[in-house]
Formats: sequence, C-alpha cells, structure tokens
Amino acid sequence: MTDLLIAAGGGGDPIGTALVHAGRRAAADAVVLTYGWERPSVDPLPGPLAGHDFTGLEHGTLPVPVITTDTQPVAPRGSTLPRLAGHLPAKLALLDPHKGVEDLAGQIERTAHALGTDHISVVDMGGDILAHGDEPTLASPLLDALVLAACHLANVDTTVHVAGPGLDGEIPETTLLPRLTGNGAALGPALPPWTADVLRWHPSEASTLLAAAVTGLRGPCLTRSGPLPLTDHSSRVWNLPLAKALDHNPLAQGLAESCPDSLAGARDISLKLYGFDEVEREHRQSRRRPTTRARIDAATFLDELDTWLHAQRATNHTTHYATVRCVVESLGYDWRLTEQVRAALARHRPEVDAFPLVALAD
Repeated sequence: MTDLLIAAGGGGDPIGTALVHAGRRAAADAVVLTYGWERPSVDPLPGPLAGHDFTGLEHGTLPVPVITTDTQPVAPRGSTLPRLAGHLPAKLALLDPHKGVEDLAGQIERTAHALGTDHISVVDMGGDILAHGDEPTLASPLLDALVLAACHLANVDTTVHVAGPGLDGEIPETTLLPRLTGNGAALGPALPPWTADVLRWHPSEASTLLAAAVTGLRGPCLTRSGPLPLTDHSSRVWNLPLAKALDHNPLAQGLAESCPDSLAGARDISLKLYGFDEVEREHRQSRRRPTTRARIDAATFLDELDTWLHAQRATNHTTHYATVRCVVESLGYDWRLTEQVRAALARHRPEVDAFPLVALAD
C-alpha cells in the first residue's frame, strides 16, 4: 500500500511533509498531494497554479496530475515543484483548488481510492492550520483551511500533523503549543540523505528551519519574517484528529458549511471571516516587488555578505543564525542563486556555514 499525504500549504511544504513521512514510515512508498502555490519571489503571479499552468504533467496514473522532472510551469508563472519531483522520495501530485471545496474533496477521495488507502496524513509546516483568525502575524490561512474542509467532506479517515510549531512565522510557538496535546514526536536524529541536496537550492524557510532543528541547531534565527526561535519543540511533530484541527479553524468550518464552488468564493469567505484576502495581498506585493539581480560575482557577493553580517551582528545581538533565503533576498539577489550562495559560503566563509543556516554569532 502507498501512503497518501497532503502538504497543506504549498510552496516548500512538500519538503517538510517528506521529512515527516521519513521519520514515521521511512520504508513506505508515498504520494504527496500539494498545491502549486509559491511565494512571489518564485512565482510572480498571485494565487495557486492550475493544471493548465504546467506543461509535461503526467496524466492517467492517478486521478490527479502527477508532477515529474519533465513538468514545467508556463511562463510567466514559476514553480519549484518539477525540480522537487526529482529529489524527494515521494511522488508529487497537483491539487487544484480553483473549483472549490467539493471538487477538492473529490480529488483527494479519488486519489485515496486509487491508491487503495483508507487513511490520509495532512502535514502542516508551522501550524497555521490551527489558526483562529485573530493572530496578528497570520498571512496565508486559506489553503490550509481548504484542505481541512475538503478532508472533512471526503470519506477518508484523516490525521493532521503539525511540524515545527511557529517555524513558518505565522503563529508564534508559544501561541500554538497550548492548542496541541502532549509533547509530540521527535524527528531524526539524522536527516535523510536527500535533504541536503534539496536545501542547497530550495528557498523554503520553514522546511529549512525544521531540518536545522533536527540537526540540533538552537537559538533565534533571522528569517524574512523576522527572528524566529529554534527550540526543542522545533524538531517535533504533533498528531491531531481531523475533527480537533477543524474545531480550531473557523475559516475551515465556514468553507465546509458553505462549500463555495470556486477559489474566488473561498476567498470571499476568508475576507468576511478574517478581514483579508491573501491572493489580493499577493497582488499588492507583486506590484511592490523589487528588481533582483540574476547573476552573482563571487568577490562582490562576499564583500556584501561581510558588510551584511557585520550589520546583523551589531543590531541582532542575541540572534544566532540566519536563513540563506534571508541573506539572498536581503542582498537583492534572485532566489535561483541560492545554490551558488551556498557554494560560496562553503568554500569562502566556512566559519559561518552552519548548513542549512548561516551563523551570525562571532
């Protein structure tokens, strides 16, 4: 039997989902259902990608399109999923939320039946799947809520796994822990071999922080969302019954009750309940998005890095680490240079190369 998992938030969540699966059932085959919804630095157009936004999807092996290394986003859209498909030890398949909750539930249920499984594992990086809607730093609750509502409608037993509470920068760890039961289960103690290859190029911060916590790194880490703590909770996973997760999430409850038949309808419910629409927020961000540099000169970069590190050490006295994405974007480089930046760190600044993070402490 093949395990069926859902990466609840899109973006880099398939990495964290694969890490959770490796920690629980390392030898089992897996399919990971995921949205094609990336940050604006990766995909310049707002909102999740649909099937027609890709070429080279594999059809027929599952009821939903399978993403392979031959898959490509249709310009100007962008996606990390095709390259991830070549690195993760799981088959990636595309969830499409554009036709609403019941259609999404059908995609999930048909996939479970095709795989012959009677259980779904929903994995959420950071824990915003338990959002109440009044958290001041909450930014992207819609996709997680859609997954909860769809799984509620699908006739398949479902468990929700929260990995690395607070690591997505949306709800602080201290706020989330009272919503979880028990101490969770530790991942690790070692990372799967494929993790290093993925994190050398992928810009995901939440999955990078989860991996860093598994390796034992602790202390405040500077991210694009600000400083986040790496604690003993950061490398752990909590399991919740679907009903309990749904009880925490008013947006998921509203979606399950009203069953909007389009993504636009789901966005309207989010706006009504939470006061904001994250797709519209991405529209505003894309209009303000700065131009990035698509090439890197090693000497220039190293000079800029040293200046940046000096400034961060002067202003963030208690911060131990920074994500490479934070470094790359702070210095104005395109995320696709992540791999070159990591190589430059390993070769020329080994004293700050605390893979998968950058050390800030002197």
